[in-house]
Amino acid sequence: MSPELVKLILAATAETLYMVAAAGLIGTLIGLPLGIFLATSGKGELYQAVPVNRVLGIVVNATRSTPFIILVVAIIPFTRLIAGTSIGTSAAIVPLTVAAAPFIARIIEAAIREVDQGLIEASKAMGASSLQIVLKVLLPEALPAIVLGLTLTAVSLIGYSAMVGAVGGGGLGDLGIRFGYQRFMPEVMAAVVVVLIVLVQAVQTIGEAIARKVNKRIRRG
Repeated sequence: MSPELVKLILAATAETLYMVAAAGLIGTLIGLPLGIFLATSGKGELYQAVPVNRVLGIVVNATRSTPFIILVVAIIPFTRLIAGTSIGTSAAIVPLTVAAAPFIARIIEAAIREVDQGLIEASKAMGASSLQIVLKVLLPEALPAIVLGLTLTAVSLIGYSAMVGAVGGGGLGDLGIRFGYQRFMPEVMAAVVVVLIVLVQAVQTIGEAIARKVNKRIRRG
């Protein structure tokens, strides 16, 4: 493989990491409060708001059930409104974020609902406010599951970032299509696949290590 192609692969890898990191961060900033609300706004819960909970649940489920490649095309006008264009690495962050946020919200919700209800009742008995229960009980106790969930999200985003290359999103997917497929260069396609596998393995390993660390810290506390 020529030095020029190696440079292209390195540049495409950097673009993929940029897309995944940006979409993951923004998606978490949106999905975290949304997930907390979904987990605490049901009947008899801390912030009871059943009608709003149901509506948000429907919206989240509808977004999650839409195939990603269809979602990318469907929100092109929104992508242009936000990024000024529907092509390129920065534009690809918009559909990636839209796909990630509801996924993260459900992960946060599930992790919080796994927390022992006895801890919540004990906190209420000690006079803790709803916000204190969320910040000092629910989130710390759910943290290991949340970390694993975010790791899963990052892995999914790596796959999605490759798919978005099919519509000019840049990154490894775009490189694989332009060179590996359209120019019949199987070595480039193979290199792209290997890099994607390495990225997934690295993210999974790091995420699991962080989850184990925070889990031990919680147990020691």
